[in-house]
Amino acid sequence: MSLRELVVLGTASQVPTRARNHNGYFLAWDGEGILFDPGDGTQRQMVHAGVSASAITRIGLTHFHGDHCLGLPGVVQRISLDGSPHDVQAYFPGSGEVYFDRLRHASPFYDVAKITKRPVTEGGLLAETARFRLEAQPLDHGIEAYGYRLVEPDGRRMLPDRLRAHGIAGPDVAVLQRQGELGGVRLEDVSEPRRGQRFAFVMDTRLCPGVFALAEGADVLVIESTYLTADEDLAVAHGHLTAGQAARVAAESGVGTLVLTHFSQRYDDLSLLQWEREAAAVFDGEVVVATDLTRVRIRG
Repeated sequence: MSLRELVVLGTASQVPTRARNHNGYFLAWDGEGILFDPGDGTQRQMVHAGVSASAITRIGLTHFHGDHCLGLPGVVQRISLDGSPHDVQAYFPGSGEVYFDRLRHASPFYDVAKITKRPVTEGGLLAETARFRLEAQPLDHGIEAYGYRLVEPDGRRMLPDRLRAHGIAGPDVAVLQRQGELGGVRLEDVSEPRRGQRFAFVMDTRLCPGVFALAEGADVLVIESTYLTADEDLAVAHGHLTAGQAARVAAESGVGTLVLTHFSQRYDDLSLLQWEREAAAVFDGEVVVATDLTRVRIRG
């Protein structure tokens, strides 16, 4: 399996802090690179993280509040400057297309970037490749917003002991996988079903059906948790989640690893320990309280 890894470029919410940049999340997935919600400063964070602009094959914006999109002009201009040879598919809420166009051409530059707009107007399938399906679901944030989900097709896991028992090794393994049968040995005889991996990305939202649909069965769920439980009234008022609510989503949805991010500037950095405690009280899986430049491997 090729590298599958999340690189967290920023973890702040509306206001960055000395320790937290605005949002930015890069997902490496089998040779594709998806940049989610590039807030202000994302281009510089990419340099710190060793993420090249030419690695970006898709961009996904959940909504058009500034902390989720104001880094887009710099990223697009860097894609052009680096002469990235491939087309970049850009997904964003359709009602904000005018904002996308303004960000895309925020200042004059030598524009050779190949950016294809893919406005999202409803939940469902956005793209399908041999490696994954990219889906979207509407969120509840006061302005049009969508979360994203990658789903790998189900496959089969080869069993070395059974391969040895049938004398199948080397290139013959690939032949068997491709053809489904080799010398009377069926693929089913030497393998077992393997569920495809799933990755979910949920930003600014109140609890709503879309959150749970995106999180269902995710191996990794990246989810905003702007507030602590004591400030749940503020979360509801401003269209956000608390750490406890995010953990509840993970627990009820069968999530493997919960990645909490998008922290309000009202809390100091020591408060991040409280996010971990509140999440762990509800969710018994792995909890990652993200800091800038955190890397999360997505393991099969």
